[in-house]
Amino acid sequence: MELEYILEIKYMDSIKQIYKIGHGPSSSHTMGPRKAAAQFKAKYPDASSVRITLYGSLAATGKGHLTDVALEDELKPKKVEIIWNSKEVKPFHPNALMFEAFNDSEKKLGQWTAYSIGGGDIVSDDRLENIEKSLYPHEKMMDILAFCEENGKHFWEYVQDYEDDDLWDYLEEVWHVMKNAVLRGLENEGVLPGIIKLPRKASIYMIRARGFTGTLKRRSKLFSYALAVAEENASGGMVVTAPTCGSSGVLPAVLYHMHTAYGFTDNKILRALATAGLIGNLVKYNASVSGAQVGCQGEIGTACSMATAAATQLFGGTPAQVEYAAEMGLEHHLGLTCDPIAGLVQIPCIERNAFAAARAMDACNFAIMSDGKHRVSFDKVVAAMKQTGKDLPSLYRETSEGGLAVVH
Repeated sequence: MELEYILEIKYMDSIKQIYKIGHGPSSSHTMGPRKAAAQFKAKYPDASSVRITLYGSLAATGKGHLTDVALEDELKPKKVEIIWNSKEVKPFHPNALMFEAFNDSEKKLGQWTAYSIGGGDIVSDDRLENIEKSLYPHEKMMDILAFCEENGKHFWEYVQDYEDDDLWDYLEEVWHVMKNAVLRGLENEGVLPGIIKLPRKASIYMIRARGFTGTLKRRSKLFSYALAVAEENASGGMVVTAPTCGSSGVLPAVLYHMHTAYGFTDNKILRALATAGLIGNLVKYNASVSGAQVGCQGEIGTACSMATAAATQLFGGTPAQVEYAAEMGLEHHLGLTCDPIAGLVQIPCIERNAFAAARAMDACNFAIMSDGKHRVSFDKVVAAMKQTGKDLPSLYRETSEGGLAVVH
């Protein structure tokens, strides 16, 4: 019998929580546990040793995602013992970890359970009952769309109305990190870490792209940008969750492509980031961006939706066209499983970033050619994705127990 998780995000936070800057390869299995370890270390600064029990998906694919490396590094110089309990799955969320602190005499000082819910976010037992107020007054796309049309605003202006004054400074930093990840990834060569021994491809794809012309050249460069960031993530490099580490190559690839191929300024790129962040926020609030909870549709599907919305806005799309584009970006990833080989964020994750970036541009073109009217709304697709995620067997939710992970 499949376990139905009870996680519900009770408030729609700043889009800055969608864009977290940190080291890969996984927002839920690396960034999140590292953040939880830092919080626990602050709770028990005098502890000499820490025992950590990883549950469910964290235990099943944690080694491939460098979960143990992140935990041990964050808790230095304390002695760390890690227990891998993949058979026990906590009902709140499959990415659970319990910390226990001990003194020099091995007396237990206390314990704390946290859940890495995707995108680098941590929720703990002591926060489950807290009701936090949403930053935004609307929590559905159709309500936001109606507000924008009534007030003559675009989505980025809606975001600007409700975010703090430091939003644009933060998005400027996000854009800087994204560009650097693209450039590093295009320059770096060699084999990615892990037992697969997967060679990097971004550099050679860019070299070959330069020999092409027209549409093929643009498409090949787009592939190389997405591969570059995804490979940087897989090697533990600095990336931005958009909305996760595993899908961190899609949005930067599309934005860098728009910046270099079409000459869009940094200011316009930042506005596109604001719109993309709103899309990610809506999915996170109304469904999930966690591969361990809803499969890869929540990661790559959301990333494609975010990138499609950003590109459509940059090409002059109306709010209705942007909503249509975002709907298509997610709709055509429904049912996508999360089944990484060897628990590494490499196969099929890296190629999925490249294909999602290309699909984002296709959906953008399709939406721009339309009048923005369509039958299935973005909100309904998000609801369908959430239900599909619940219906997916746990084999296909980042446990590496099914699909490509077992037939390769």
